[in-house]
Amino acid sequence: MEHADGKLSGDGKLSGKVIAILATDGVEQSELEKPRSAFEEAGATTRLVSPQAGAIQAFAHQDKGKRFDVDILLTEADPNEFDALLLPGGVMNPDTLRTIPQAVEFVRGFAVAGKPIAAICHGPWSLVEADLVRGRTLTSWPSLMTDLKNAGAIWVDREVVVDRGLVTSRKPDDLPAFIGKAIEEFREGRHESHAVASAR
Repeated sequence: MEHADGKLSGDGKLSGKVIAILATDGVEQSELEKPRSAFEEAGATTRLVSPQAGAIQAFAHQDKGKRFDVDILLTEADPNEFDALLLPGGVMNPDTLRTIPQAVEFVRGFAVAGKPIAAICHGPWSLVEADLVRGRTLTSWPSLMTDLKNAGAIWVDREVVVDRGLVTSRKPDDLPAFIGKAIEEFREGRHESHAVASAR
């Protein structure tokens, strides 16, 4: 059930699930905060994974927003310990992450294991770097369209797209649809076809 504010009611859909959120400085605050709140309300445990210790600086578009405490350093994080992955956007955040080999391998680890991944806005940049979009249908912030197509993706302009465990959306306005589909995919769990396609 969706509340007027776009949050989903706590119905235990994700009870027992542990969800990784990979982010660093420059993350778009709403794209981290709103899904995280909804996942936890649905019964999940979330862990903020980052290449830096302490806290990361979020932004509300171009303005500084909240700081979020890091739960696990990237160097100590193992995809095997999580059930799903959230990749929020913000331009600087994924642009930094895609230059860090450990971050790219962390993302790839979820795909190879067939675990669901939800990426919004500029978040799919990490998917491009990990070579996980070839032959997949997805969406993103419009400026990523050419990057995604060049990496072999089928890009569409829709508020949310689901392709074998991969959930993508374009922008903060899409968050209600994005969160709803992410919860569905995270609840379903492992996608065998996702794993096989991504391990090539």
